[in-house]
Amino acid sequence: MKVSDILRVKGGTLFTITPEDTLADAAQLMAEKDIGSLVVISHGRVVGMLTFREVIQAVVKNGGSFGTTTVYRAMDSGPLICTMETEMDDVRHMMLDRHARYMPVMDNKMLMGVISFYDVAKTVVDSQNFENKMLKAYIRDWPEGEAPADQA
Repeated sequence: MKVSDILRVKGGTLFTITPEDTLADAAQLMAEKDIGSLVVISHGRVVGMLTFREVIQAVVKNGGSFGTTTVYRAMDSGPLICTMETEMDDVRHMMLDRHARYMPVMDNKMLMGVISFYDVAKTVVDSQNFENKMLKAYIRDWPEGEAPADQA
């Protein structure tokens, strides 16, 4: 399964912010939209990722307030990225290795979407449920008079 399969089901709603915006504005947008990440865009290019993790770290560093901190000062300027053709197993391993919860999906230099660890986990569970259902149906429809291979 590829990243394109997840985005097809999930949809392509994207929320972005600029590096010059304030962290308070970013937190407000994240709260309003009930999202955990924003892609940081400057001059039409992805320059970073801001997640609730970076927001919390910046607030703690600033003594419990946003102050005048900009997104630029808090964002992850080197986020993991993947493409539409990246295999789900590769995404899962990359996210686990870097403790990343969100990953921008790029096609050349165009932002196609963001996948979350939740999206990856849901895909794995859905795939396993489908496989389990198919195996149960196969066993249920076993031809009469033939024993399964382990009983022959």
